[in-house]
Amino acid sequence: MASPEPCTTSGPCTRTVAIVGAGAAGALVAIQLCETAARRRTPFELLLIDPAPEAGRGIAYSTLDPRHRLNVPAGKMSCYPDDPGHFVRWLCHHGEPGVRGGDFAERYRYGAYLADTLGRAIMAAQGVVTVRRLRTRATGCRWTTLPGGDPTARLELADGRTVDAHRVVLATGPSRANAEWAPEALRGNDRFIADPWAPGALDAALGQGDKEDVLLVGTGLTSVDIAMTLDRPGRTVHAVSRGGRLPQAHAVDPLPAAACATPLRGLPLPALRAAVRQHIGRVMQTHGDWRPAVDGLRPVTAEIWASMSTEERAEFVAQYGSLWNTHRHRMPPATAEAVGRMRRTRRMRTYQGRLASTAARPDGSLTVSLTTGDGPRTLPVGWVVDCTGPGLRLSDTADPLWRSLLDQGAAMPGPLSMGVATDDGRLHGADGSTTRALWTLGAPRRGELWETTAIPEIRAQAATIAEAVLDPWTASALPAGGGPARRRTRRPTDASGFPLSTHAAAATAYRLGVDRLLKVRAGAPQALRRSVALDPGFALAHAALALIGHECGADVDVSRALADARRAVRERADDYERSIVDVVSRRVLHTPADGDAALLRHLEEYPGDALALAVAVPTIAFSGLRDLDGTAALRVVERTAPAHGGSWFHTSLLAFMRQEEGRYDEAGALAEQALAAEPASGHAMHALAHVHYERGDHEAGRERLGRWLAHQGRGGTHRAHFSWHAALHELALEDTAAVRRRWAEQLSPGKVDGVRALVDSGSLLWRARLAGAWQGPFPIGDVLDTAPVDVLERPATAFVALHAAIALTAAGDLPGLRRLRAHALRADEVQRSVIAPLCAAFEDILEERWTEAARGLERLLPRLPGVGGSAAQREIVEEALLFALVSAGRCDAARGRLEERLDRRSSPHDRRRLTALSS
Repeated sequence: MASPEPCTTSGPCTRTVAIVGAGAAGALVAIQLCETAARRRTPFELLLIDPAPEAGRGIAYSTLDPRHRLNVPAGKMSCYPDDPGHFVRWLCHHGEPGVRGGDFAERYRYGAYLADTLGRAIMAAQGVVTVRRLRTRATGCRWTTLPGGDPTARLELADGRTVDAHRVVLATGPSRANAEWAPEALRGNDRFIADPWAPGALDAALGQGDKEDVLLVGTGLTSVDIAMTLDRPGRTVHAVSRGGRLPQAHAVDPLPAAACATPLRGLPLPALRAAVRQHIGRVMQTHGDWRPAVDGLRPVTAEIWASMSTEERAEFVAQYGSLWNTHRHRMPPATAEAVGRMRRTRRMRTYQGRLASTAARPDGSLTVSLTTGDGPRTLPVGWVVDCTGPGLRLSDTADPLWRSLLDQGAAMPGPLSMGVATDDGRLHGADGSTTRALWTLGAPRRGELWETTAIPEIRAQAATIAEAVLDPWTASALPAGGGPARRRTRRPTDASGFPLSTHAAAATAYRLGVDRLLKVRAGAPQALRRSVALDPGFALAHAALALIGHECGADVDVSRALADARRAVRERADDYERSIVDVVSRRVLHTPADGDAALLRHLEEYPGDALALAVAVPTIAFSGLRDLDGTAALRVVERTAPAHGGSWFHTSLLAFMRQEEGRYDEAGALAEQALAAEPASGHAMHALAHVHYERGDHEAGRERLGRWLAHQGRGGTHRAHFSWHAALHELALEDTAAVRRRWAEQLSPGKVDGVRALVDSGSLLWRARLAGAWQGPFPIGDVLDTAPVDVLERPATAFVALHAAIALTAAGDLPGLRRLRAHALRADEVQRSVIAPLCAAFEDILEERWTEAARGLERLLPRLPGVGGSAAQREIVEEALLFALVSAGRCDAARGRLEERLDRRSSPHDRRRLTALSS
């Protein structure tokens, strides 16, 4: 075929990247290439060369045996270094909703995950990356240089074709074992299975009724998998290796990794060995388990290996390599249990030694002779299976592609002849140069890194390679329009006037999304998704999606959106955009105090940023700044007033703050002013709803909310919350029929779902029950069914946690409350200091320890503002306190609280309760 032409900015781009191998490593590189190219708008053609029917599986993840599980917990198997929970979330959305990060998933499921993630990355990069899948093998690679062009690789394929590429990534995985250990008579025997992972290789040994014993040569993880596959009643699976050790097991309840306190890099091997033993001994004394010690060495393993001399490396591999591997690469607990049962029932037996000879028997089976530490042993077996795993020395490989690169000097063996020599993945030629655009990752880097075959290492290498491949093709500074860096264009702006690092179409969609957020109207997630689809490299749109998913309960993969924002902001952003992404990152990933500090710094620098101001002020859409005295948001609103020039949005927020201060007349006037300028302002209507409630204008408040909901509020994203406000008026008026009607028409599950149902529907139900306004079946279970398990048991914010506790209490779910309390004790400071004791007080209510419940709730009331939300929302805790006080017989204390409340606002319901307590 013709060689590709160099890519120019004026003509079509024919730059080509070839990935040889489409297993896990190849898929991870392809994912990173597609996503990075889409963010940068860097066009190229991607060739995926592999004969397998499906990309992403390779040998490791093609197995259909459900007993074959990942040897690493699901929480460490994400495709993305910066989004560790991605695989777990994928499993939750693909039929395993209860999976946790510490679970060990089926290997076939992981192959499906890789294939699905790759497919999504390819679709997201359409229009930028053209993908061709060549289902054949690459058998050779020759480099040429076109006149006036870059060096180009010509790849020879097994089907006789050739393809040319500017960049080549060799994702070939581990080299295949060559079975040199096997006696010559065995290698040619039909009963020898040289590659147990080859399609159909084990079929004969799995034949119906076949109970002949089997010998596995090797006792590593491959041997464990094959032993479970071949296990059946009446058969013994024998396994032999030089060390005779099976892999150790992962702990059922793993402990965190324990870092070594002693610097290990550069120590001579004897001193290194002593230091590691001391480290393991200290951890054993502290934790009673050696695993945290070994896990704590993982971050520094590559550094230690790099600091060792060639002789030390060789000595380590010969003397300690097997021991290290059995402790470092461990079996899942379920696998270890299955293997343990096989050994206890003598269906599996292991030997330290080697296979000395084999002889064919008349029936076709084999007699094998082993040399073991206990002397010679002879076994009759039906099959011998090579489970020695991949070969270490790539220089001995029979793979024609690697052979051609080594023979022509385009590659050179790595340390100890293991793998090849590279510079951060880019291959060294025989002369030591790295002039060819040729990379590899994973097992071929074993000699350089030692630990390089697990997904956590490979995914990081894939990201590095994608950057190295695309960096020379990416414009040094993309303007907003996305054209060449040298062409100056005017950047579009957001609604606050700040320039955006994107093109006009994506900016328009972003502005629409933010406008919907500021007006508290539906459609913001859809508009923001449209923005990132138009420009995957637009950091602010990704950040806004992460923000509304985290704080507003929008259906957004928060971790993924945040990771995309952080990747994009590193490549294309100004100081304003970097500051916004930092704010969102800290609110999602760090403590509330850290998130608030970042938000305050941003508003100090950019006081005119309406979106950031909305995040800071806890009106309805966001949780706001969380401070115990409740004045931080007010100070921000007052300080930013000059930058907003009396806009309807700023006036809406100021109205809300004034009602929080108790300045209801001023708040009402400001809300009416904002609504006159923008009738759809949800913030202004929300402020007015609070004004009516706190002034006791229940009839007027219900009527005004009803008119607004029927007209301007029809497209509101928080209609349920306005309905909740109307229901509060109806509870105060003791109009129980109206409350039931509003529940059925506007607040029941199906009308409201997820977090909004928890916050509004669930809290209203409990208020109604405490008020005696709900008789008959109590549908709180329907509300809980709409809320994801994570929201109920592991809420991200204290505000959501408060309402989770309320709903669980209303449902009488004592175990759920205890799980929520355990989460709160491990979460941020507000959850630890407020939510955890609140759960304890609610537990006292459920167990009718009324005095203890009242005492706990009384202590908590002053700290509730730190949870966020409005005083009307937090009032439900006071309602619970009143209930506990009356139930405990402390009627005087209950009367005092009701009198204090009636001094603030009128309420027919509170007046009737006070009369009842006084009689």
